[in-house]
Amino acid sequence: MTLLNSNLGKARLYTPSPNSVMFAGHGLMSSVNTVSAMSHSALSHSELSNSARSDSTLSTVFSKLAKSSVSSMAANNLTPQAAEEDSLLTDGFSRRLTYLRLSITDFCNFRCGYCLPNGYQGKRPDNELTLQEIEVLIKAFAEVGTKKVRLTGGEPSIRKDVTQIIEQVKATPGIETVAMTSNGYKLGKHLAHWQQAGLDQLNISVDSFDPATFHKMTGFDMLPQLLQDIDKLLVTTDIKLKLNGILMEDTAYDSLLAALNYVKTRPVTYRFIEFMQTTDNKDLFFAQHAQSALITDYLLKNGWQAHHRGQNDGPAIEYSHPDYVGRIGMIAPYAPHFCDSCNRLRVSSLGKVHLCLFDQGNYGIREYLQQQDVAGLVQKLHDFMPVKPEHHHLAESNSGIMHNLSMIGG
Repeated sequence: MTLLNSNLGKARLYTPSPNSVMFAGHGLMSSVNTVSAMSHSALSHSELSNSARSDSTLSTVFSKLAKSSVSSMAANNLTPQAAEEDSLLTDGFSRRLTYLRLSITDFCNFRCGYCLPNGYQGKRPDNELTLQEIEVLIKAFAEVGTKKVRLTGGEPSIRKDVTQIIEQVKATPGIETVAMTSNGYKLGKHLAHWQQAGLDQLNISVDSFDPATFHKMTGFDMLPQLLQDIDKLLVTTDIKLKLNGILMEDTAYDSLLAALNYVKTRPVTYRFIEFMQTTDNKDLFFAQHAQSALITDYLLKNGWQAHHRGQNDGPAIEYSHPDYVGRIGMIAPYAPHFCDSCNRLRVSSLGKVHLCLFDQGNYGIREYLQQQDVAGLVQKLHDFMPVKPEHHHLAESNSGIMHNLSMIGG
């Protein structure tokens, strides 16, 4: 195999083309669904855009949309099958939302330079979502077609009841896959409990396979133990494992070679995640951002083949090679049309819905959780659909309200 050219370490910031910023000319706008059409007949586009940023006016917008929706459905005399389809969450760009990322805490014990270089600031909230509130939340999401739930943080294993949360989500009718993203701290201690609770998939952050670099990046000198625990997981459980690493200029070359060596004999996907700018990491971002094409071009030139994503999968494109047991993946949020296939909603540990990771606002739903109002929450989730944005604005250096990725787990 030809080694990757050493100029990988010279990558500079991606400069998007006009259509990669605004997704102009793509076919999605011509296939907007019935909800989107009803929204535009009920009120003007500018009214929707301006109203969607405040809770007080948002309720007025949703009221108009709901009345229009009822009238339209009555006029069309929907069949039972059509009514069932209509009950599934579909946004204004015909994207079916089947994947929930639920943050159960924003606290993280690591001090990764690209996220929390100074560690978690302030006191951890004492009003994170309770088990009962999570139960209501997952029931409502299951009713609107959610098939996959990923538990995120911060670091979700910080919660002492994380095993109970896994078990509760897994037991919810309609939920097919329970996943979690973790930094792997004390992974060996938790493995058996998570397996017994029904965890299907686990993503672990491994930003470097070099112990010294890992220590520098995370603040923890624990890579050898983490890798031992990962091998234990592969031998003793049937949890599907993926490893994540941030693609950064200084470490990209070494990380790729190490990842290729690691997945040679292990049934693991190692996924590179393009470094994303937030309000807290701008200087580091401009110094270290590397283009995803430097990895993907190498893979394609050396016999790796891309695989299509499943309906409930996350945004990664995975590549396989006949000589390798595992895979290499790429999550490239700066790539053109990255958001076209978005299938996700996010809920924070304090009960706020984020329609996009990098949106300008979030929307409280905790009253429904506290009142155990599944039906009310189901209606509210449908009301959000006309407001979900078509795409983020990262290419314009706009990360919305996302100060750091530990806020809602990326």
